[in-house]
Amino acid sequence: MITPLLRLAKFFKKNKLDAVLISSHSNIVYFTNYSGFSKEEREAYLFITDNKQYILTDGRYSQAVKTLIADFKLIEISPKLSAMDVLKKLVKKHKIKKLGFEGHNLTHLEYKRLSKNIKNMSHVSLASLRITKTSKEISLIEKACRLGDKTFDYVLKKIKLGVSEKEIAFEIEFFIKKQGGDISFHPIVAFGKNSAIPHHVPTNNQLTNNQIILLDFGVKLDNYCSDMTRTVFFGSANAEFKRMYETVLAAQQKSIEKINILMSQSPNIPASQIDRAARDYIISKGYKTIPHSVGHGVGLEVHESPHLSPKSKNILKEGMVFSIEPGVYIPDFGGIRIEDLIVLEKKGPRLLTHSPKQIIET
Repeated sequence: MITPLLRLAKFFKKNKLDAVLISSHSNIVYFTNYSGFSKEEREAYLFITDNKQYILTDGRYSQAVKTLIADFKLIEISPKLSAMDVLKKLVKKHKIKKLGFEGHNLTHLEYKRLSKNIKNMSHVSLASLRITKTSKEISLIEKACRLGDKTFDYVLKKIKLGVSEKEIAFEIEFFIKKQGGDISFHPIVAFGKNSAIPHHVPTNNQLTNNQIILLDFGVKLDNYCSDMTRTVFFGSANAEFKRMYETVLAAQQKSIEKINILMSQSPNIPASQIDRAARDYIISKGYKTIPHSVGHGVGLEVHESPHLSPKSKNILKEGMVFSIEPGVYIPDFGGIRIEDLIVLEKKGPRLLTHSPKQIIET
C-alpha cells in the first residue's frame, strides 16, 4: 500500500530535497493521522528527512504524540528550547543542504528566523501528494457523504414558516454532531434574495411563503470531509425558479457528461474543460457566468486540489475526489446551486452524494 511517507519519499527525489518542514494543519494530519492540534495556533511542526521523522510540539501534547503517533520521534519544545532552536540543530545533525517548506503556510517571521540558519530553502507545495486519494480515503469521504445525505433529509423536516436562517444552520450542525460527526465548514443557509449571495452568512432572517432556500453544508468524519448543496422552494415554485433550476441541473450534467467523453479519449482530463462545459451552458441560456469555480477537490480539507476553474492547470485522474457545483445567481431575486461530490474511477465518474435533485417544494 502506498502510504503518505512513501509518496513523500518520491517527492524528495523529484524535487532534490534533503528534508521538508511541514507546518500546515492538514498536512500534519495527513502524515500523522492525528488531528488534535489547533488549526488557528502554531502548535506543531514535522521535520522529515529521507530516513527520519520528527514531530516538534510542547508538553500539552507529549502524551498524545507518544501514544498515537508511532512513526515520529517526539522533540518537546518549550520557552527554553524553541522550535527554531530545534530545527537549527536538526539541519546541522542531518547535514541538510536543501530544505523544502510550505511557503503558503509559513509566516514571514518564521521564514526570516529559519533563513538565518538555513541558506538553501525551497518553497514546495504538497498538494500533489494528496490530490489522488487511496481507497481508504475514498471510503472515509463516502462515509461523510452518507451522513450529509441523512442531514439533508433531517433538515427538510425542520423547514417551516417563520424559522430563521440561523435556526436551520443550527439544526444542520446539531444533527451532524449528534450523529458523531463534525461540520467541515459553517453551513450556508440562505432564504429568498439572500440565496443570490454564493457565500451568504446565515442571519435572523425568517422564512416566508414562496421563498428559495439554499443549503450548503459539509460533514467531517475521521478527519475527512464532505460537501453538498441543494436548493429547494418553500411554497409553489414559480416559472423563473423552475427555469433557473433546470438550467443549473442540466449544467451539472453537462460537466459529468464531459468527463465521460474525455475519459473515452484519454485518462488525463483537463479540469478547465469540465468547468467550461457547465459555464458555457449556463451562459447559452441567457444567464451571467458563474461567479465561482465549478468545482474543487475535497479530502482532509473541504477545499483542496484539484481546482475545476477556467484557468486551472490541474489534470483530473482516477482516484481524485471533487465537487461539481454550477450556480445561477440573480440579485434581488435569488440563486440556485446544486453541488455533488464525485470520485473519478476507472469506469468513469461516480457520485458520492445521493440526496434528491428533482425540484423540491416544501
